[in-house]
Amino acid sequence: MWCARARGVVGADVLGGPRPRGAPAASFLLYYPPMKESDNLLRERAVLRDARRVVVKVGTHSIAKKTGRPDSAALRRVVNGVCELRKMGPEVLFVSSGAVAAGVEALGLKARPAEVSDVQMCAAVGQPRFITEYERLFAARGVKIGQVLLTHSDFADRRRVANLRRSLDHLVRAGIVPVINENDIVADEELKGLTFGDNDWLSSLIVKLVHADALVLLTTVDGLLDAEGKRVPAIGKVRDALKLVKPGEKGSLSKGGMDSKLKAVQNAARSGANVVIANAVQPHVLARIFAGRDVGTFVPGSAL
Repeated sequence: MWCARARGVVGADVLGGPRPRGAPAASFLLYYPPMKESDNLLRERAVLRDARRVVVKVGTHSIAKKTGRPDSAALRRVVNGVCELRKMGPEVLFVSSGAVAAGVEALGLKARPAEVSDVQMCAAVGQPRFITEYERLFAARGVKIGQVLLTHSDFADRRRVANLRRSLDHLVRAGIVPVINENDIVADEELKGLTFGDNDWLSSLIVKLVHADALVLLTTVDGLLDAEGKRVPAIGKVRDALKLVKPGEKGSLSKGGMDSKLKAVQNAARSGANVVIANAVQPHVLARIFAGRDVGTFVPGSAL
């Protein structure tokens, strides 16, 4: 099966199969080896191949060590994945957590502090560390990035919303990857836990703002897990899936958990976007997702 969607070639090492003999070798063609999925799931996931605009969100624990220090290997893996995805065709907006955790490590703290002013201090120290590393890694792939720091108030005023939409549109159309994070230094309401969570909710707002076709939430597990710890390949109703997770589960360096991801999924689905929750450490995870492979937990845009 071939797809004329890609701007560049994703090789056999990404998708697991050589180009068939006699098949055209044009640079915009992408080969998908046969998949071992049920026909229904295959048909549902196939819509991901046509995604034109994608929001990718990565959580703190996927890109930082236990101390909070940015994990260079993990960051490189995620950046390479975003660049691979862009070569397949879609415009990509990248939402990344990790600034507060990096500040926690840099300041020698043992865990994320409880006081808002201390969290803001951690964000101020940590954000430059993360964006500098991202700039270096994307530049090595020939990709320019633009830092976008947002707060809840940016979505509360129509003129600011319109301006933000124009700015993000202009960035992606210019071939620049927006690297989006909450402006934790001034976002007092977020740090008190009243709004976004660990960028999950923010990523769903970005999906709606820029009319993205899909959202990928990269985390430390293979997707939504059932009571036996097995991956759930797809869910039909988010409200049913919410019953499988405990509210408020989070780590020592971050605020989000699977329940916050599912609420973000529900919000993104309201705009018709398809969502995948997947493990950030899986090889070529983004390329495989948008080739329609059975990776992570797929949530169709109709799954409210």
